[in-house]
Amino acid sequence: MENYAIILDYLPNGRQTERGFHREPLALAIGEDELKLFELVPRTTAPLVPGARVPLLPSGSTPSPIDHVRRRVGYDELTVAGRTELPAALEAIVKRHHERYLRFFNEAPAVSRRFHLLELLPGIGKKTMQQIVDERKHAPFASFEDLEQRVHLKNPERLIVGRIEQELSGVEDKYRLFVAP
Repeated sequence: MENYAIILDYLPNGRQTERGFHREPLALAIGEDELKLFELVPRTTAPLVPGARVPLLPSGSTPSPIDHVRRRVGYDELTVAGRTELPAALEAIVKRHHERYLRFFNEAPAVSRRFHLLELLPGIGKKTMQQIVDERKHAPFASFEDLEQRVHLKNPERLIVGRIEQELSGVEDKYRLFVAP
């Protein structure tokens, strides 16, 4: 169950159909916990801006700016603006939940003698993977900055974001690391 989402695009006139626009405001968003893509119907008093973090459920006496979730959408159903905003939204999610994604670097296992889950991140090859495994034997990584300094890996958050984007876009792969099929 998603509690918060990050807005990717706001369509004040709704989606365009064969007969014109649907005339119901819509927002495209990504959930923070399960990384699901949604089509949301906002309340009429709540114009939304891309990049905004919104609660999907009311919290206390404050109502949610979202009336209801219309449906889940696929990556191919995102607008161009939504796809453009997606990497920044994913980076914000990874930074907000850094302990979850840092755990992947600290605990990712080898799949076989020749293949490791770390190698599924774009930009990590055998040499970098071996450096990460050797360094985490000494002590687990405390932060992304610690990982950068000890392994000399630039922007590990972006590696996670790249992998999440691949999984969302439907790249056929045997392994799903962050997004459920």
